[in-house]
Amino acid sequence: MNLAPRCTLNARRMDLRTGAALGLALALAPALSACGGHAAGGPPNMGPPVVGYVVVQPQPVTLSTELPGRTSPYLTSDVRPQVNGLVKARLFTEGGDVRAGQPLYQIDPAPYRATLDQAKAQLLSAEANLATVKIKAERYTDLVKLNAVAKQDQDDAQAAYKQAVATVAQNKAAVESAAINLGYTKVTAPISGRIGRSLVTPGALVTAGQTTALATIQTLDPIYVDVAQSADQLLALKRAIAGGQLTGAGPASARVKLLLQDGAPYPVEGVLKFSEVTVDQTTGSVTLRAVFPNPGRLLLPGLYVRAVIVEGVQPQGILAPQMAVSRDEKGQATAFVLDAQNKAQPRILKTGQAIGDSWLVTAGLQPGDRLITEGLMKVRPGAAVKPVPAGSAPPRAPGHA
Repeated sequence: MNLAPRCTLNARRMDLRTGAALGLALALAPALSACGGHAAGGPPNMGPPVVGYVVVQPQPVTLSTELPGRTSPYLTSDVRPQVNGLVKARLFTEGGDVRAGQPLYQIDPAPYRATLDQAKAQLLSAEANLATVKIKAERYTDLVKLNAVAKQDQDDAQAAYKQAVATVAQNKAAVESAAINLGYTKVTAPISGRIGRSLVTPGALVTAGQTTALATIQTLDPIYVDVAQSADQLLALKRAIAGGQLTGAGPASARVKLLLQDGAPYPVEGVLKFSEVTVDQTTGSVTLRAVFPNPGRLLLPGLYVRAVIVEGVQPQGILAPQMAVSRDEKGQATAFVLDAQNKAQPRILKTGQAIGDSWLVTAGLQPGDRLITEGLMKVRPGAAVKPVPAGSAPPRAPGHA
């Protein structure tokens, strides 16, 4: 069987197919070229990435710290009886405001009034006796000069006179004491403030010096706020003040703001009065006390608050936007700055507290540095970039409307 004619036929068919494919490719080549040559020539050169920057400038920075605290009354006093007796009446409204000296309770005064009357009577008797003894002593003084009486009689008369004077003084003191005890039967407010609930009712027997208070009065305007600050923070603050890094600082001038338990700000500022002289050994903290006006009685004793204490002003503070600062694998704060050749150079920073949306930088940045704040995802250490002021609109790509 001869296969040569079949083989020749197959070869001719392949030549025809190859020629058709080559012709189709040549025909499509201009269209492919018009669509772009990215596949053949690779991506075009887009140039250095665009980044936004800010120029670092020193500025006055107000430093503050937020600390938890509790309110406590400016003055507090437990009302206790100073004499024994039955309570006849309560003379105040529970939960109301009282003033110093206002009557609060009435203790049965009858026994003490009788004691006062008795003391007054004894004083009258002593004074009458004193008049008689005084006349006798004066008469004996004259008679002894005439040798009409013995010297011993004159001495006895003088001694009796002095004893009568002492008896009168003693009875006067008894009258005064009885009057004081009678006055104590009306229990008065020792201080002005708001009084709580009464712990006794009319008819109760009370005694002088009892441990249970009849009621408690608290002065709420002004009111104290006690906060705890760590001893390390306090020492650092004192060093900053001594080194001149802070101005307008110190307990005498520190202003304090309050945030209430629900986060709402208290409308009136307070003043830091003093700090405790010892450090709490269990917590390592120092108690600070501030005084706040409380005209509306919004602040009540025992209320949990957060105090924002203005520690002072750093005249040449440097702030870095938080968006420009990141952390490396060691936890160090890092940022990128532009050098003279517009290349991004990494910097290791030391940061302090947060001031709004910025960090207070204590080391790593200098005035005049150009800090990169935008486009950080495209930045590589030492790579060239195209800087524009932060907030500028990025340039549009060619060929886009």
